[in-house]
Amino acid sequence: MARITLEHLAHSYNPAPKVEEDFALKELNHDWIDGEAYALLGASGCGKSTLLNIISGLLIPSQGRVLFDGRDVTTAPTADRNIAQVFQFPVVYDTMTVRENLAFPLKNRGMDTAEITRRVQKVGRMIDMEAQLDRKARGLTADAKQKISLGRGMVREDVNALLFDEPLTVIDPHMKWELRTQLKQLHQDFGHTMIYVTHDQTEALTFADKVVVMHGGRVVQIGTPQELFERPAHTFVGYFIGSPGMNLFDAEIEGSQARIAGASVALDGHYTAQGRTQVGVRPEFIRVAAEGAGIPARIRRVEDVGRHKIIRLEVDGARVNALAPEGAAIPAGADRITFAPEGVNVYADDWRISAGGEAA
Repeated sequence: MARITLEHLAHSYNPAPKVEEDFALKELNHDWIDGEAYALLGASGCGKSTLLNIISGLLIPSQGRVLFDGRDVTTAPTADRNIAQVFQFPVVYDTMTVRENLAFPLKNRGMDTAEITRRVQKVGRMIDMEAQLDRKARGLTADAKQKISLGRGMVREDVNALLFDEPLTVIDPHMKWELRTQLKQLHQDFGHTMIYVTHDQTEALTFADKVVVMHGGRVVQIGTPQELFERPAHTFVGYFIGSPGMNLFDAEIEGSQARIAGASVALDGHYTAQGRTQVGVRPEFIRVAAEGAGIPARIRRVEDVGRHKIIRLEVDGARVNALAPEGAAIPAGADRITFAPEGVNVYADDWRISAGGEAA
């Protein structure tokens, strides 16, 4: 296992980058703590795979350094980094059996035969392929082959890090939850540093100790699932995480008040904000009302999804979502919304600020 340090790291596919927009990966400084499980989360093209490939050694960055436990490995080949990487699409040896595929990285390191047998049997059980260990990989389904790839990554217990690049893309949906659970158990058992790339928030939030959210080549927030949900540091985090995502309201911020669609909303402190100012509120913290103060709103429809109701509204021409418990009654004639104070976030030019105008 290793502590992975990124120093002033950035990458451009342009051989002569001149401005920040030329960089697919904007400058990043971060320590990946030894033994933690991380998820790189973001939409396609945000720089997740570029960052993972720099860490693995498949790509040399345009600037900055990568260190494993303080050792500079920026230009070191993948083989010298002692990592295991699982890619989006399966990479297996078709002429080998499942057992031989799983044993291959261990045999390459001259491991004792009895220990190889023990580890292969264990991983075979984990990926639910124990009964197929002596079957040739040729002819297996794509999801079965990807399970072999995952198993080959799991079979080594001495790696500095395990890197996963959207490994469950081709896996049958029924198997995804089970494999995520097994990866989590593997992490708990062996304490490997794990970095898992995905665009699926469910995968990220259920797998990782810390989620690294990326947008436009930039890391916009690193935090626990709870931190990302309760205090999104960037409007993209609020939008991307949650179903439905966070609502954003254009607002005029005046000290301890926000003015939204002609109505005043009390804030939790005195704010000094410049630029484009917005208030972000997750659907869980929006209440629908038929009388009293509030922001004018019109209910478009109500969707009962079993665990709760999604109330689709329109506020000043913009779509807004609110959540209500399954058995909750929607007030007759409801024409306004209010916010639970603990769920209100204030943003200036997309970045969350705290009372006083400081970046949060």
